[in-house]
Amino acid sequence: MNLQAVDLLGPRSERHQSNRPAVAPAPPTFAPQATGSEGPLRVLVVETDARAADTLLKGLVRQGYGTRSVATGAEALRDHRDSDLLLLDLDLPDLDGLEVCRAIRAVSDIPIITITARGSELDRVLGLQAGSDDYLVKPYGFRELLARIEAVMRRVRSQPAAAPQVIHHGSLRIDAGARIATVDGEPVDLTRKEFDLLHLLASQPGTVIPRRQIMAQVWDDAWSPNGRTVDTHVSTLRGKLGSSKWINTVRGVGFRLGHP
Repeated sequence: MNLQAVDLLGPRSERHQSNRPAVAPAPPTFAPQATGSEGPLRVLVVETDARAADTLLKGLVRQGYGTRSVATGAEALRDHRDSDLLLLDLDLPDLDGLEVCRAIRAVSDIPIITITARGSELDRVLGLQAGSDDYLVKPYGFRELLARIEAVMRRVRSQPAAAPQVIHHGSLRIDAGARIATVDGEPVDLTRKEFDLLHLLASQPGTVIPRRQIMAQVWDDAWSPNGRTVDTHVSTLRGKLGSSKWINTVRGVGFRLGHP
């Protein structure tokens, strides 16, 4: 049997054209370092195809990784904080994978490897520009994935620990590590969710953040078109910041940080 042929995990459309079960990854020819600083490396697999996710999880577990999987962008935004590495499919049912990648990269340095059937040069460029550390096109060999994981984690291990991020936006200063926001040097008394919302907007200045993404990332919740949670918190934030111009509403889409 051709070993290369059975060592492939293909795009969803190709897999569904066959009645064969998902192929288990072939054992690697080397032993990757599947440990982090506090035990097994925790890998979050974001994959909508249950069979593909199961095959990938089993292969990673055999290599000593700690694994879990989710099937939506909202779950990825919620659960990435508890992981050391993200394997991200771009074709998600609720959010565009590139937007998920950008949103996570804006608030986290977690290594991200995009695994997708989108294989054009433009797709690769967009994926890397969105914040992916590496880009792997389906179908791919499991050995190659392991090698890419090790290469990405090797680069991460060689980097010094990043200092807590401080964002400056005009007279607004946000210290993510201390969870303190000030305007003109004066502290602003914010609740936990108000701070998270403000930090999300400030981490992507000039970018309109959709309500759906805000609900998923700040409230770990599904978005409802009739919900007023985000609008209520935005209104309160404007009052505490001293000007309604700090947060701009883009009707029918979401919000972005403004300039008073």
